[in-house]
Amino acid sequence: MKTISIQCPSEAATRSVGEKLARQACAPLRVYFSGPLGAGKSSLIRAFLRVLGVQGPVKSPSYALVEPYVLSNFSVYHFDFYRFFDQNEWVDSGFRDYFEENAICLVEWPEKAADFLPQADLFFTLGYANGDAQNNEVSEARTIHVEAFSGLGETILKQLTE
Repeated sequence: MKTISIQCPSEAATRSVGEKLARQACAPLRVYFSGPLGAGKSSLIRAFLRVLGVQGPVKSPSYALVEPYVLSNFSVYHFDFYRFFDQNEWVDSGFRDYFEENAICLVEWPEKAADFLPQADLFFTLGYANGDAQNNEVSEARTIHVEAFSGLGETILKQLTE
């Protein structure tokens, strides 16, 4: 397992990480995103999707749990498991099949389905670089830790640092 940390002084820098990730991405790929509310998970994913050519509104799948995007050569599935109360909801949802397709799966709040999710290729942990979200002292600065769990993940991770 390889790990890097990226300092993002602004929301634009966080989006830039998503754009860079998209330029390296190929299916099949599993990328998981963890971190507190407002840490930039959705912004990073939205930038990723824009680079892949997704136009129009990019909705958060907070209520629908998944937003599918069909591209020319593969599909991208953006999952948000924030509203899961029990890991068994993953089993009941029928989402397992999405992870076996020629697809890119982007998962926010993977810890809510922890033991049932397939292994990630890349795991992003986003956090506030300055301040405390609880005390409304949050700046746009973020720290992103990225771990690679596969050969493909390591290749992409290396390219993220260049």
